[in-house]
Amino acid sequence: QVQLVESGGGLVQPGGSLKLSCAASASIFSVYTMGWYRQAPGKERELVATITSSGITNYADSLKGRFTISRDNAKNTVYLQMNSLKPEDTAVYYCNAQHRIILLVTYWGQGTQVTVSS
Repeated sequence: QVQLVESGGGLVQPGGSLKLSCAASASIFSVYTMGWYRQAPGKERELVATITSSGITNYADSLKGRFTISRDNAKNTVYLQMNSLKPEDTAVYYCNAQHRIILLVTYWGQGTQVTVSS
């Protein structure tokens, strides 16, 4: 069982930045693809970004250039740097870990709220 704990959410003004963290309970990055997803009120959960075990990153097209996913293997932590935030970025952001071979093995964090408002 893998536990994921997100932190770093909060209230930020439009144009501001936030950095989210996701701490994993074990050293899993070598076998799991890590990702960030978000869910706005009344909308489905959507992909934000992923980083594979080999370090390949992927982003939602609409977020390229503003969001950056990274990880610190020594700390078992994945980050999401969010810049130039917009009100439409307001959502609950979830951390995800998906086994790179057994795709049905997936874990979710509890989510962290990001609110972009003046």
